[in-house]
Amino acid sequence: MKTTKILYWVFTVLFSLMMLLSAASSVVPQPEAIKGMHGVLGYPIYFIPFVGVAKILGVIAILIPGFPRIKEWAYAGFFFDLIAAAWSLYNVPMPGPGGAWYFMAIPLALWACSYIFYHKKLALPATA
Repeated sequence: MKTTKILYWVFTVLFSLMMLLSAASSVVPQPEAIKGMHGVLGYPIYFIPFVGVAKILGVIAILIPGFPRIKEWAYAGFFFDLIAAAWSLYNVPMPGPGGAWYFMAIPLALWACSYIFYHKKLALPATA
């Protein structure tokens, strides 16, 4: 029981930090974010701060206790964000062997572990 909660928080904090770091340069678009998302991937500039704010709101929803329905929506949003990012990186020619899409395995693995242990934590019996 204690191990499940510890693993949940370890994976969730690591995942949340990764999402916050990726959102940091997007909320107020920095030149490297504009170059990467607009110049390389072709997303419109107005989309960059939207994704950054959505990630911050998702992290807040995941970290705040309670609100299971909002938490499920946040996990779903992160899943679609990460899959879309991996697909975008896969389809854009990048220097090097195969581009950088395989890097997306790290946040996807952290997402999956956080989500799995969230449900394991929910299934634990309530203690006084």
